[in-house]
Amino acid sequence: MSPFQLVYGKAVHLPAELEHKAYKALKKLNLDMEAAGEKRMLQLNELEEFRLQAYENNKVYNEKVNRWHDRRLVCKSFVPGQKVLLYKSRLQLFPGKLKSRWSGPFMVKNVFSHGAVEIFDTHLDQALKVNAQ
Repeated sequence: MSPFQLVYGKAVHLPAELEHKAYKALKKLNLDMEAAGEKRMLQLNELEEFRLQAYENNKVYNEKVNRWHDRRLVCKSFVPGQKVLLYKSRLQLFPGKLKSRWSGPFMVKNVFSHGAVEIFDTHLDQALKVNAQ
C-alpha cells in the first residue's frame, strides 16, 4: 500500500523513484500496517472498557445516593387523637409571598390500613379523608 493511499484512501501510481523513496520512508518510520491495525483495535477496546467502567461507576453512585436518601426518610405513623397539619398541594399560580400552604390543626379520627387518614376539623365540625403523605 502506498503512502498516498494510506493518507487519501485511493490508489495512484507514482514514479518508481518516488515509490522507492516512500517505501524507504515507511521502513524508516517502522510503519507496519498489521501492527497499526492491532494498535487501533487495542485503542478501541480500551475506549470500550473506559465507557463500561463509567457506566458501572454511575450505577454504584446512584445506588449510594438511593441508600443515603432512604436512610433519611422518616416513617410516619398516625394514631387516633393525634394533632396534625394539612398541606394544601393544589396548584396556585400566584399564591402570595407569605401565605402558608399548611392549614390546621386537625385531629386524627381514624387511620386506615391502605394509607388513608380521616381527620376531623374542630372549627367546622367536619371530617376529611386524606392521603397519609
